[in-house]
Amino acid sequence: MYDYMRALEDRFALKPNHKRCQELETKRQEVATLLDKQGRKKLLRLVDAHTMAQEEMALASFIAGFHLAWRITMELMADGNYSYEQEQEEISRRKNCGEGADKYG
Repeated sequence: MYDYMRALEDRFALKPNHKRCQELETKRQEVATLLDKQGRKKLLRLVDAHTMAQEEMALASFIAGFHLAWRITMELMADGNYSYEQEQEEISRRKNCGEGADKYG
């Protein structure tokens, strides 16, 4: 499912602003010129780690939004009369009865 979500994200998520990316790369290069070889390596590792974290957060956010949309769709298809209060009462009832709180999960 992870690969499927990545494919959906690639297709539907907003693409990064290339001008902004170029500005960030220019600033990284400016900082790199101030550092010695070891400092530049550390800077590159930091930039790579930051980029990976951003990509992971973007995908997690996309997946959460997708699941939310899917759940809303399922609720509307079920009866069209979603009630937040009723859902909270159901969650409380399930917790009190020792059942799982997440009926989708």
